[in-house]
Amino acid sequence: MAITDRRTGSDRRAVERFNVSIEVEWEGLIGRKPGTLGDISLIGCFVLSSGEVEDGENVKIFFPLADGRKIQFWGEVLNYVFEIGFAVKFIELSEAQREFLKVFIDRLRVESDSELQLRA
Repeated sequence: MAITDRRTGSDRRAVERFNVSIEVEWEGLIGRKPGTLGDISLIGCFVLSSGEVEDGENVKIFFPLADGRKIQFWGEVLNYVFEIGFAVKFIELSEAQREFLKVFIDRLRVESDSELQLRA
């Protein structure tokens, strides 16, 4: 298994990301596993998990909703970091999934801005 420096690459920080801590499930070739979203953007996320995946592997991310249901996102693993987790680029997003991400990230942006104002 080749180890890649995850701090490099053309996608790195191209889109605003927000730190989160959200318990999710993900599913890849090895089955369904628990994980934690460490950050999220309109184009992808980082899943903290000790489960093994391969760069280029397609995975499903199951994002919990307030009502107990889950919304599923397909993604491609861009970078796997052994025993830490993996970066995912969302693929094949429906219009409803794009809108969900936009609303969710707008809410995170407002919360982040409010937090910064309180510190000033």
